[in-house]
Amino acid sequence: MRRHVRRMPVVLTAVLSVLAMATTTASAVSIPVGVHRSVSCGPHCPPLEAAGLSLVAADGGPPGLLVLVDRRGTVVTHSFGSADVTTAGPITTGDHLRLASVSKAFSGAAALALVARGTLHLSDTVGHWLPDVPDTWRHVTLRELLQHTSGIFDFSQTQGFVDAIIASFQVPPAPDVLPTYAYRAGPDGNGLAFAPPGSDYRYSNTDNILVGLMIQAATHHPYAEELQSLVFGPLGLHRTALPTGSALPAPFAHGYAVGAGEAPTDVTEQFAAGWSWASGGIVSTPSDTDRFVRAYVRGATTDPSVRAEQFRFRPGSSEPPGPGTNSAGLAIFRYATRCGTVYGHTGNTAGYTQFAAATADGSRSVVVQVNGQISEKTDPATFAQLREVETLATCAALAR
Repeated sequence: MRRHVRRMPVVLTAVLSVLAMATTTASAVSIPVGVHRSVSCGPHCPPLEAAGLSLVAADGGPPGLLVLVDRRGTVVTHSFGSADVTTAGPITTGDHLRLASVSKAFSGAAALALVARGTLHLSDTVGHWLPDVPDTWRHVTLRELLQHTSGIFDFSQTQGFVDAIIASFQVPPAPDVLPTYAYRAGPDGNGLAFAPPGSDYRYSNTDNILVGLMIQAATHHPYAEELQSLVFGPLGLHRTALPTGSALPAPFAHGYAVGAGEAPTDVTEQFAAGWSWASGGIVSTPSDTDRFVRAYVRGATTDPSVRAEQFRFRPGSSEPPGPGTNSAGLAIFRYATRCGTVYGHTGNTAGYTQFAAATADGSRSVVVQVNGQISEKTDPATFAQLREVETLATCAALAR
């Protein structure tokens, strides 16, 4: 989930907007998974290491960066900077981080698993399962929600949502309240954005909240339980969860608000995950994220016919944009880079920016995680550096 608000008094700013950080000491190493240490990069620094060092050393860069490259089960991690500016230890593959909008791939995995079972259908409408939504939302389909062609306004971009989270950082509303912030946000107060359902691509956090609510309505179980039953359990994700509160399980990488010319501000536990729920609330480790994206992309949570529908792409970018040319499928994005194509999702929230992707067969994958919110809108130069790291990491995963 992506959220930026103009600068406010100190505690509000720490949660809702991108602040700044001082330059951290940069270090890096390429080592087998499970071993984590920081060493200086030598005079003939390989491109990925050089780019990682440059990113964490940038004015406005994140304190820490972890790159995980998985090539047919051979995993190499590259650790730069620090998980906690007070201790200077690196981010490791066992540290918990907020996945932000990578969580949308999880809601997609659960929904498509139910489609494969016949519990849900891609043609199911929002109104069928959620009869209390505005009339203009009723005919939007599950397919349109998953591909962000619903036309439904993003609740997180409304003033009502901003006011609500400022009033109660630690106590989120019930999930079914979240879309109500968008009910009156469209033109003429009709709850829609500026395009009819099924036409334009418009990334919206409301889409995945509605997906989570449809999952609950169809199964008669809480969304978190369905995630455990359909995704976490079958894929062996033992260090992945959908919390409602603000605490992260130990060990974790601290998340920082960052910006050029200012010191980093720790925003790790400043707001409850329930404010983003199915659109951005999942917490996981780099290792679990890698395990998930490999399985998800190869279709482990669905069947071949549903996966074929999922892999029908149209122009559309994840938020933030991933490396290369982005195209949107159903709760998945295609990233066509200069080294080849991978599929996955990105994420961006207070304190964290994420990228996770894999080849179509799931045999090669890449996870890039930083403990700072890096945005193309607020800091295009640093964001360009991050995208280059993602590209180089993808190239490493695809190398023969």
